[in-house]
Amino acid sequence: MPGLELSRDFYTEVVRPVVTDVPHSAALIGAGSEVLAFDTERSTDHDWGPRVVLFVDAEAAEEVRRVVAARLPASFGGYPTVFGGRHGVEVAGPGRWFAGRLGFDPCREPYGLTALDWLSVPWQRLTEVTSGEVFHDGLGVLERARAALRWYPGDLWRHVLAAQWRRLAQEEAFPGRCGEVGDGPGSAVVTARLVRDVMRLVLLMRRRYPPYAKWLGSAFARLSGSAELGDSLSAALAATDWRERERHLGRAYERVAALHNRLGLTGPLETSVRSYHARPFQVIGAQRFADALTASITDPAVAALPPVGSVDQFADSADLLTHPGRCRAVTRAVLDL
Repeated sequence: MPGLELSRDFYTEVVRPVVTDVPHSAALIGAGSEVLAFDTERSTDHDWGPRVVLFVDAEAAEEVRRVVAARLPASFGGYPTVFGGRHGVEVAGPGRWFAGRLGFDPCREPYGLTALDWLSVPWQRLTEVTSGEVFHDGLGVLERARAALRWYPGDLWRHVLAAQWRRLAQEEAFPGRCGEVGDGPGSAVVTARLVRDVMRLVLLMRRRYPPYAKWLGSAFARLSGSAELGDSLSAALAATDWRERERHLGRAYERVAALHNRLGLTGPLETSVRSYHARPFQVIGAQRFADALTASITDPAVAALPPVGSVDQFADSADLLTHPGRCRAVTRAVLDL
């Protein structure tokens, strides 16, 4: 049984009767492969089972936590309700829970998210809090917060897309340059980096937060109409000659360029690959797309931001990206906010 379905039944049959007289909201959001519907039988070997995040007034949390722990059955649906040393009902005040996941409280009043809020949160955390399912929203906070976090405001979306195109521009000539000097491993490594950045770019273009490395390919494969692009990227990764890598990457770039034009965020741009200056390497000229997106930003505050995008685009350490306070501090310093 998928974890989301198991947890939905767990809330309905077990948790809700226990807290029926307590104002609450309940959901399966946050960490866990089942939140993103990527769980498989392998997932059940640790930290998997009937789970619910139960949101209550912060002052009532400790008492609700005690009552729930006392009344949970030992198992549900054939799975233990205690796993990883704790039971599967997380009780928390909504503001504290969101601040712990994101580094800020989207439920605060007056409502409104800043550029620092948006750009300091890793994509994995954004997808965790906007995926999964809300089972009950008696407090009236979950759906409002999730709706606000569903996707970037228009100009920040352009800013993040521009930063992702810049990442391609910085290395798109390198598979050929490495290969030309006989550095096959170097060419393959750069190709893999470019493939990852293309996958992330397409997810962002399709208004999907890219998940972390373990689920990136799975999330990309779920995009409708991505099969041919996926074939080109897979062929680039499998190629053993730099010219083959470049050819398959070029096909992928042209498809992504066409997708950019269909979005209509900028005027149409030429979608054919071309030589990298006077050198014999085929590139899409990714900086053209970054510049066009940046030029389309109308908010002066967003237009003035350094061209580095969100924290995922300039940092790549799990010890940073899993620590909201560090993410926020580093982003504030990088963006000079």
